[in-house]
Amino acid sequence: MHGRGSGCPTDLKERIIETSLHLFEEYGYHGVTVNTIVKECGTSKGGFYHHFQSKDELLFVIHDVFITYVLTKAQEAIAASASPAKKMKMIIKSFVKVFDLYKPHISVFYQESMYLKPQYEAAIRRKRKSYKEMIFAVIQEGKELGVFRPELPVEITGMSILGMVNWSYKWYKKDGEKTIDEIGDIFVDLILQSLLTDQAKKTEQ
Repeated sequence: MHGRGSGCPTDLKERIIETSLHLFEEYGYHGVTVNTIVKECGTSKGGFYHHFQSKDELLFVIHDVFITYVLTKAQEAIAASASPAKKMKMIIKSFVKVFDLYKPHISVFYQESMYLKPQYEAAIRRKRKSYKEMIFAVIQEGKELGVFRPELPVEITGMSILGMVNWSYKWYKKDGEKTIDEIGDIFVDLILQSLLTDQAKKTEQ
């Protein structure tokens, strides 16, 4: 039964989310009702509405979980390091890690995001914009400090990094040949080799 079993979270809110993820992946957002969720989760409608105002809010929370994770990790990286190269390394590593931690959330996001209500879509868009701008800022800082190649345009470079890493959700498998940390190291190598000046490569890696 979806959402049940020994691996199911004991916290009701988390259990509702996990159950919904399985159901949305299998049947689609409109193929699942609140009644189905509460039945599969082994709770009541009262339990559901204690944590979520509606199914729409639940869909928003599923999206928000992983976007908030990468945003928080990027903020931590920027605060923790004075070096643009180290900031970029930490951002990339946490960005890649999200596909292991939240793969079902991300799959549902790409399948079902068209159904987000406008206010929820706007909130998600704001966070995604903030994340993009933080990556742009690190690239700009690296260029200004002479660590990143000056000829690289900030926006195209940043969007290339986002696009490259984002595509991982299509092919990453938990039981694949490489662990998520090994994949993160490969992305860091590819991206920093492209960003760093020849001089910085001797000192920043």
